[in-house]
Amino acid sequence: MYVLREFDPWKNPLCTCPPKYSLHPYTGCSFKCIYCYTTSYIKASQSTPKRNFINRLIRDLRKANPQYPITISNSSDPYPPIELTLKLTRRTLELLLPRGYKVQIITKSILVARDADILSKNNAAVSLTITTLKDSIAKIIEPYAPLPRLRLRAIEKLVKNKIPVAVRVDPLIPYVNDDPYDISKLIKFLANLGVQHIITSTYKVKPDNFKRVCSALPNIRDKLRELYYMCGEYKHGYRYLPKKLRRELLKIVIDEAKIYGLTCSTCREGFPEFQNAPTCDGTHLIPERINTSLAGVTL
Repeated sequence: MYVLREFDPWKNPLCTCPPKYSLHPYTGCSFKCIYCYTTSYIKASQSTPKRNFINRLIRDLRKANPQYPITISNSSDPYPPIELTLKLTRRTLELLLPRGYKVQIITKSILVARDADILSKNNAAVSLTITTLKDSIAKIIEPYAPLPRLRLRAIEKLVKNKIPVAVRVDPLIPYVNDDPYDISKLIKFLANLGVQHIITSTYKVKPDNFKRVCSALPNIRDKLRELYYMCGEYKHGYRYLPKKLRRELLKIVIDEAKIYGLTCSTCREGFPEFQNAPTCDGTHLIPERINTSLAGVTL
């Protein structure tokens, strides 16, 4: 297929995602988060629309399993600034949702709230990333993404429109956004807004993202180097924190989520005991408002 691909994290045995498709209207990402791992294989620095995307998607859907959820997007945010005028993601939703396809939006953008009208009437859920409540930290690690307080407002609008929302509290970076008090405050805020599911994971090092993190946060460079390169583990193409420390950091988020009755999970961490939801990625939140048997009809 051309643009609709079966989600495959390079056979990573730590991935527990259910079968699904990955779909990216854009390549590259204008948000330029310093911890991003996809820059190791996607070299475009700005979000760029894929050529002839809609026509290629139509062709792919004729071969697709209509029961698989479609995640938009796993490595290139579907709501970059140019989406405001280009509306490529919007046109994608207008193609998929009325036909009964199950869609999960994965984003850091507040622009997702613009599409609440179509998301609220169809088989759709949203997974929005919030790594911290502190704008001062977000400006460093996610320099071109909307500020956390603006993302919270977007979540509020989505929930008010009865759109299920999961939040990715990830990555957790030691000495940056791992303060237990701040995490507790964040989870409480999300629970009060009506978020249903929390996904968390620790920062995983690739050479290029580590270089950016050290450049942006030189005061913790040596500490991170010791944790990841001297004490950490190398697993499936990434450098991980030591297992004990990873578990401690993740448990802070998991325990807080459980206090407020939220389901929770971790992403590629190897702690299955932390998952108390039907799916780790939150695709179980997708409602069936449109009969899924309509998916796959002739386009």
